[in-house]
Amino acid sequence: MTAVYAVTMALLGAAILMTAARLVRGPTSFDRIMAVDVIAVLLVSGIAVHSAVWGEPAQATILVAVVLLGFVGSVTAARLAARREGGS
Repeated sequence: MTAVYAVTMALLGAAILMTAARLVRGPTSFDRIMAVDVIAVLLVSGIAVHSAVWGEPAQATILVAVVLLGFVGSVTAARLAARREGGS
């Protein structure tokens, strides 16, 4: 089980690094907003895997908080970016 845990965490870490590269390089603000949202999802996935492997259900509150912050932040940033680019 530890090998699967290590591989999963390594893949999630690689995905976060690739998404961080998109965050830095993103030509538009929507690319950057999506990158932040994907990083939030990857962090939640990492916390969920850690919680499942080590049997720590107390981290569910952390998961809910990160998910809510990620969602509200993404929606707010997308609305702001749409308003800046001439949308409604």
